[in-house]
Amino acid sequence: MARKDILNLKSLKEQVYEYLRSQMEKGKICPGSTINMDETSSKLGVSKTPLRDALLQLEMEGFISILPRRGVVVNHLTLKDIKEYYEIIGALESRALLSAFDRLKKEDIERLRSANREMEEAIQNDDFNLYYRKNLKFHNTFLDLCQNSSLVRVVNNLKKRLYDFPRQEGFVKSWEVASIKEHKQLLGLIERGKREDAANFIRDVHWSYEVQEKFIKDYYRQASRNLMKKES
Repeated sequence: MARKDILNLKSLKEQVYEYLRSQMEKGKICPGSTINMDETSSKLGVSKTPLRDALLQLEMEGFISILPRRGVVVNHLTLKDIKEYYEIIGALESRALLSAFDRLKKEDIERLRSANREMEEAIQNDDFNLYYRKNLKFHNTFLDLCQNSSLVRVVNNLKKRLYDFPRQEGFVKSWEVASIKEHKQLLGLIERGKREDAANFIRDVHWSYEVQEKFIKDYYRQASRNLMKKES
């Protein structure tokens, strides 16, 4: 007879990590706050070892800082951070697209087009969470084909840092509309076989802090206001 209490295949460290990330994304653990290890380990019913391991991963990803005598502090996301992340993601996605270009088949291009169409529909319905998922799907189409798992891991971690601020419920609609238009431009370059132009467009337009600066400041200003409301 099969047992009902089948072991969870994920390690305790992974489960603790996912719990803390979920709390950050939902705004339950906010930038500037501290994480009490005694309270957290007691609440989750785990020892401090998996909690400490999860916190070390979060520190490597930039979400928290473990400070001597001050404990664990959740990091704020600054404009300097955002600018640096955009530069890194732009460079890496440009490299990924160059690597994946010859592997992009008709069905992959249709997958890109479909994801962008679904993003457009999501925005029309003011569904930012769906938009966010379809946006990841669009970019993951060529990231998954670049055959560089280390590159993809870095990009995914930085995107989590950028958008799980915590993730706000609202969005800057003009930015999403502009992003969809940029995706269409990128698709056109890919379909015409413009490898270098497509890679440059990803880096120098789509992930350019200077090009996107107005939208970035609007989005994170709104996110900061929403965060202050949650904390008050």
